[in-house]
Amino acid sequence: MTPKQIELVQASFTKVVPIAEAAAGLFYARLFELDPNLKPMFKGDIKRQGMMLMSMIATAVRGLSNTQALVPMVKNLGRRHVGYGVKDSHYAIVGQALMDTLEKGLGSDFDAATREAWLAAYSLLSSVMKAGAAEMEAVAQAA
Repeated sequence: MTPKQIELVQASFTKVVPIAEAAAGLFYARLFELDPNLKPMFKGDIKRQGMMLMSMIATAVRGLSNTQALVPMVKNLGRRHVGYGVKDSHYAIVGQALMDTLEKGLGSDFDAATREAWLAAYSLLSSVMKAGAAEMEAVAQAA
């Protein structure tokens, strides 16, 4: 990611924070619309899950300025998600739900440059999570 893309993601996310609960609701509604088969993966309170999601995104967005510290945390997140049943194919669906949520939540502030920046951020984060998941699966297969 370029420094400008990081700046765009961080600046746009400050506009999401005040609407975090609504944004989380939009995200899960869109996610389950895109793939209803994902709904059973979320066994707990979806509002609580939404707040955890928004907190994780906030941490990742802040961490874009220091990827050396961010990568191990995100890799570990990918490892944990294996236990939740997350597959590589789910990442594209989650990415689409995230982009749709940002577009709806930010409106005209989600311009082409901001969209590209978020796509770059999600690509980075999801690839690191997938790498963590692959490591976890390799360890499980070796055992």
